[in-house]
Amino acid sequence: ESISVLSDALSQIESQGNVAMNSTSSGSAASSSVDTASIVGRKLATNVYKYTHLEPILYALGVGMSTKDPDHLKFLFEGSEEFCCLPSFGVIPAQSSMFDGVPSLPGLNIDLAKVWKRELTSVSTVADILDKGSGAVLLIDVNTYCGKDLVCYNQFSLFFVGAGGFGGKRTSERAKLTANPPKRLPDAVISDVTTSDQAALYRLSGDWNPLHLDPSFAALGGFKKPILHGLCTFGFAARNVLKQFASNDVNRFKAIKVRFAKPVFPGQTLQTEMWKEGNRIHFQTKVKETGEVAIAGGYVDIIPALDKPSAREPLKTVGLQSDLVFEEISRRVKELGNELVKKVNAVFQWDITKDGKTAMQWTIDLKNGSGAVYQGPARNSPDTTFTLSDEDFMDVVQQKTNPQKAFFSGKLKVKGNIMLSQKLEMILKDYAKL
Repeated sequence: ESISVLSDALSQIESQGNVAMNSTSSGSAASSSVDTASIVGRKLATNVYKYTHLEPILYALGVGMSTKDPDHLKFLFEGSEEFCCLPSFGVIPAQSSMFDGVPSLPGLNIDLAKVWKRELTSVSTVADILDKGSGAVLLIDVNTYCGKDLVCYNQFSLFFVGAGGFGGKRTSERAKLTANPPKRLPDAVISDVTTSDQAALYRLSGDWNPLHLDPSFAALGGFKKPILHGLCTFGFAARNVLKQFASNDVNRFKAIKVRFAKPVFPGQTLQTEMWKEGNRIHFQTKVKETGEVAIAGGYVDIIPALDKPSAREPLKTVGLQSDLVFEEISRRVKELGNELVKKVNAVFQWDITKDGKTAMQWTIDLKNGSGAVYQGPARNSPDTTFTLSDEDFMDVVQQKTNPQKAFFSGKLKVKGNIMLSQKLEMILKDYAKL
């Protein structure tokens, strides 16, 4: 939505004579110059988007991920064993590819700064062009690849004011359609208060449109002040659906579709309303202060969760030195379990390896009842899982190796809440008298 406003703003500046601009800088076009035959099916510039761990972290922060969220480490800490991108990050490389190619379309010329260096390869194609009378709508398909593997697919709809009236069709069978939510109260509602700096933070993900930061550009677009990026609001909504209905499991996120309806100003409250209908989560985003719908007809398709397998039988491996340690810890927990549960309140799972393979699993449950230590995986989801070899485990408990050093050297891998490991270290020192 912001690209058309930027185009109009640039046109106004040009007409006012304030800035000398190339004649191809306008996003509007005379209806007679729209060459639909040469536009539809045209492949735009192929781009390669380079990124490190920094870009997904900046994006997550830009769409409201917070350290207050119990699962924040997987999205904000590159050292987390579960570190991953929010699924909606897929719009970032796709958006760049699309915007770089739009200026080359006959009759729809617009000058955009090319500001990114990239690593994921995105190929953009004009799927169709629609005549809406007052303007033209471009449907652009973007396929993003890592090598030869398709990572994600995006479809964008761009509206160009003044480019309609060329006698084209108004609808397309190629368009991915939105879906209205059920006519009942939502199943879940999550509110997020954006900050006054939300747009300034989100633009670091690569959308440098001055409409979202410069009051002068916002005024030219007809806004009293800079507006929030539509894709930032989109990211907030996608994050909320992922958390509410997929337990932040990015592997279950299949598809998302939205329609941008109204602008949002930084500092306003985003209210995401969600309805579950089978494996489809319908949603809309309202501005809480005004009641206006900013995102309409949205939905996320999720993949059903796999049933958790029942706890396996303990691995039958003998000759591990660590077994003696866990047996001693078990004895201590039986003596001091109630006290330890009050102090720790967590479940730890240990995956002990031998020759690179998991040889034994132990669980230290200091959350339930009076505590317990047993062989095998945790019966309920562990708060923290440690993976290391039998030899390295012995070096750690005998204080031959510092746990932090083992972690940073890669010998000790930690999954889940890493801060709880400090409590466990206290237990090992105070109660496992080896």
